[in-house]
Amino acid sequence: MIFENLPLNDNILDALWDMHFTECTPVQEQCIPYILKGRDIIGVAQTGTGKTAAYLLPILNMLDDDRQYPADDRVYPENAINCVIMSPTRELAQQIDQAMQGFSYYMPDINSVAVYGGNDGTRYDTELKALQLGADIIIATPGRLISHIQLGNVDFSKVSFFVLDEADRMLDMGFYDDIMKIAKLLPSTCQTIMFSATMPDKIEDLAKTLLTNPATVKLAVSKPAEKIHQQAYICHEDQKMRILQNLFQNNRLQRVIIFAKSKLKCKEIRIDLTKMKVNCGEMHSDLSQAERDEVMFRFKSGQTDVLVATDIVARGIDIDDIAMVINYDVPTDVEDYVHRIGRTARADRDGEAITLVRGYDIGYFMAIERFLEKTVEKLPLPNGMQGPEYRPLKGKPSRQGKRGNRANVKSGAKKGSPRKYHAKKKQGNHKNNKQKES
Repeated sequence: MIFENLPLNDNILDALWDMHFTECTPVQEQCIPYILKGRDIIGVAQTGTGKTAAYLLPILNMLDDDRQYPADDRVYPENAINCVIMSPTRELAQQIDQAMQGFSYYMPDINSVAVYGGNDGTRYDTELKALQLGADIIIATPGRLISHIQLGNVDFSKVSFFVLDEADRMLDMGFYDDIMKIAKLLPSTCQTIMFSATMPDKIEDLAKTLLTNPATVKLAVSKPAEKIHQQAYICHEDQKMRILQNLFQNNRLQRVIIFAKSKLKCKEIRIDLTKMKVNCGEMHSDLSQAERDEVMFRFKSGQTDVLVATDIVARGIDIDDIAMVINYDVPTDVEDYVHRIGRTARADRDGEAITLVRGYDIGYFMAIERFLEKTVEKLPLPNGMQGPEYRPLKGKPSRQGKRGNRANVKSGAKKGSPRKYHAKKKQGNHKNNKQKES
């Protein structure tokens, strides 16, 4: 279907024409009519399917119609917050705001502001002014918006639209309580729109809590593009860095993203690659907004060859020329694997995806192969290294090298023995040592 066949006004269609958008994606074709009719909706579709336009276009259309043909009792008042869009990350909030600027090009009376943390005082003052004057559309990360709410900077009494973008990611990042606090401040008549890449039980529970008689649009998770050449190394954990070293020695690798499961692992990989003289940067939630912007600018502009990142860049970040994605750790969810390797082979380009599969992650990778309905090519380990057999392993990963290893402790150890002492010491420091993943 083309956009002109949808009940969108001329200002929207002219902006889409200027942006060379003519045909709807399936999620846009199915969601836009429901939203225009005022229905609550839950859309389940992966990143890259056009979800942002699926909710922005109908919301902008309704706001603009109200401004062009004002009634005595205006539905969407000026100088008031009419729409709140929640985003899990600053980067996605910025991207939504950029899309908003393009779609609303012919709507000078409609304004928006992106609200997210990690900024200097000047940026905060800009947010504060926009909130107090009543920007039509607020695009915000939960934590930053809660801060403004606590300071009394926000009036939600006129809000008509509440959008949760990448709701599953927000719940994974621990924003459930913040979302519920914000939702309780909204009018009961607010139209709620939720988009998620996956539909676990926790998303269904959230939808039942926030949405009223919602329409459901669910698109199956697409398989990765055929242009992505998928390969894997079956290896032990301590062999992964040597595999990376071999890859970077034998190839002039540029435009590469390496995904790690935690920000700690991300930092460690970046340090090791720097020692190998690899021109790389790191991206994770410990960085300030200014640092994130600098890292992304350097990578997008080609000043940095390799970006080591947590899943903070697996979704919603558009970089068209990524040549290779390396999964340093196997994603535990098929959808995460699809999102990660989907960063490459974009805009009619070819791409490569390499996954380093340790023994205890073989079961996860086999699940990925079942979803792909094909066997991913297994590459021989370099330099004569021997990896584990490709079969699921039971139990937990080895803790060799740690004091108090069960293998080094005789059965029947007496109270007060080194094993007991170290176990108590470890238990006492558990909270301090635990690393929070991004």
